[in-house]
Amino acid sequence: MADEGDVREGRDPAPAVTRSIRLLGLLAEAAGPRTLTELASGLGLAKSSTANLCLALEAGGMVERGAQGYRLGVRTAELGGAFAAQFNQVREFYAVCEASPVLSGELVQVAMLDGTDALYLARYEGSRTMRLGTPLGSRLPAALSAAGRALLMALSDAEVEALLGADASFPALTERSATGLEALWEALRAGRTRGWTIDGEESFRGIVGVAVPLDGWSPSDPALALGVAIPAADAGYDRIERVGHALQDAAKALTNPFSGAARSR
Repeated sequence: MADEGDVREGRDPAPAVTRSIRLLGLLAEAAGPRTLTELASGLGLAKSSTANLCLALEAGGMVERGAQGYRLGVRTAELGGAFAAQFNQVREFYAVCEASPVLSGELVQVAMLDGTDALYLARYEGSRTMRLGTPLGSRLPAALSAAGRALLMALSDAEVEALLGADASFPALTERSATGLEALWEALRAGRTRGWTIDGEESFRGIVGVAVPLDGWSPSDPALALGVAIPAADAGYDRIERVGHALQDAAKALTNPFSGAARSR
């Protein structure tokens, strides 16, 4: 067993665990299965050592082995769902969407801020037949996505700058992506004025996002955002406004009535 001295001196107290986490990260980033050779190369380990890691993770349901290589196992989905379900608002989110005359027909998503990204935790698929939006567990730059901007909107400008950096630039995910801070400040100012943020095809071509911030239920919970993905062809002003107001109503329904945020509204 590693002692406190190992940690203080920078030694890895559990190298097998660290390597397993890195292996899972490689599979999470992959577009498809990865062979043992590819995983060993990515980890900088011998194939025999990588095979032992894969065997242990496979036994725990964390990875699955197929004809084309290894991929994430079903246990990772269970753990992701358990992570989201520990937050009261995520558990209640589906019922609130179902009860909303507007949101019951939309694709609604919940995201949290993780570093400089919006991490998507949950989604409600309404009655419309078209399925859009961001897969669960995926990330988008907070500066470009509506949900990410809603999360940033709840911070002060100083906090946003400290998080992103004074000279931050953002990837051009589409030809409409705002890649500099000045455009982000403008988007956040507009969002604070109207009450919701908009992503005008900046993170996905053909998709307009609308989102609002949602304070955590308890002090230990992360701040969240509620967002809707709308096909750009259908994202007229009236629909965006209806969705924005409906998201505000949903956020109120999901806010702890005894929290300071609820009392200040």
